[in-house]
Amino acid sequence: MITEAILGLPTLRLVDILDIALVAALVYYIYRMARGTNVMLIFWALLILLLAWRVADALGMRLLGAILGGVASVGLIALVVIFQPEIRKFLLFLGTKTQLDESLWKRLRFWRRNMQSQKGVNYEAYINACMHMSQSKTGALIVFKRQNSVDELINTGERIDALASSALIEALFFKNSPLHDGAVIAHGNHLLAARCILPVTSRLDIDPNLGLRHRSAIGVTEQLDVLSVIVSEETGAISYALGGQIHHDISPVELRQALEKYDC
Repeated sequence: MITEAILGLPTLRLVDILDIALVAALVYYIYRMARGTNVMLIFWALLILLLAWRVADALGMRLLGAILGGVASVGLIALVVIFQPEIRKFLLFLGTKTQLDESLWKRLRFWRRNMQSQKGVNYEAYINACMHMSQSKTGALIVFKRQNSVDELINTGERIDALASSALIEALFFKNSPLHDGAVIAHGNHLLAARCILPVTSRLDIDPNLGLRHRSAIGVTEQLDVLSVIVSEETGAISYALGGQIHHDISPVELRQALEKYDC
């Protein structure tokens, strides 16, 4: 109140600071989603348009403010259409976090069972298969289900619902196999489906030398809470992607650590 009385400035309340912080966080998150994609220029254009509208309104430019306000209103609808994949990813992220909070006791029981049982998931089947396919330079893409449902991915391929084994995984990706093209969906010790079609990332900041298999591995982790493992057909290198980030040329030990760490 003293500041307002002396300097003629409005009082800065705690809720105003919170308001500014939330808006800044929202803008930053939108920027992170748009960074490296074709919508980055659209993001900046809409941001400049919004700032110009507020400036025109503050300066009393009624005609310009009305025009910019109308364009901004239409721009909000366009924003939803343009950022549809990113909005879907954000809502899936919130849904996953909510599901984790609501079923915390289930996760605690799962962890307790893992502590009581030394067997757990048979990671050797996946690791040995990747090692053999790496040596023979057989291209492969395995997507490990974590929290989100992967039914939409399974529906694009062939359901198999088989116990995971090194021989079966290698057979699925054998070049003459009718199921070798596409991704295998796995969950724990089970192979759920093969020849599945994955969404391809639209990011521009990734290595241009990466092929469709690697781009699909990144794309699916941008939209779903999954971990994807890739074996390069050109180099035989093993990589894995998680949360839209890819980790290149990993060793079998690093692959095991990733599968165990992220509860695949």
